[in-house]
Amino acid sequence: MRYCAEHKAATRERLLTGSSALAKQQGFAVTGVDALMKTIGLSGAAFYSHFPSKDALFAELIERELGNSLERLAGSPGDGRDTLKRCLHAYLSLAHVEQPDKGCVLPTLGAEIARADEPVRQLTEQHILRLQQAWAEILGDGQLAWSLLAQCLGSLMLARMMASTESRQQVLDASRDMLEYTLQSVG
Repeated sequence: MRYCAEHKAATRERLLTGSSALAKQQGFAVTGVDALMKTIGLSGAAFYSHFPSKDALFAELIERELGNSLERLAGSPGDGRDTLKRCLHAYLSLAHVEQPDKGCVLPTLGAEIARADEPVRQLTEQHILRLQQAWAEILGDGQLAWSLLAQCLGSLMLARMMASTESRQQVLDASRDMLEYTLQSVG
């Protein structure tokens, strides 16, 4: 049975959303097509009517996730340090640590992106450069923007490695304190 274009688009959207959450929880490479399709209640065979390969799904998923992150974290032109501070505070939160499926794709799938083919890495680089440039404009310092970006990603990954909520919170608090001090020192 053939489905209308709207149904196919809606199914593709559900597949992207479900795959994103599952990949950020369990990893993309280790999750099979059947498991990805199961998240939306379809068989694995239906996958190939939406994407030519699992790699194509990964590329689109990364582009979508990075676009969403860039929109949230880069702010709008004219946004200042207060907006950046709020973004960093939300990023370095216990909720973000404990709900990877709802958060930034870089700390959860960064290692898989690093092993991906060149186009996925180039796409990732473009998004990261746009975020770094947005932060550099706010801060007036490109090196500091890189440092903040690396601190945020590393802190989130480290906090996720901790078994106890107390240790997770200590990592986050230390990082937020350091970022706050840094932002005050340069501004």
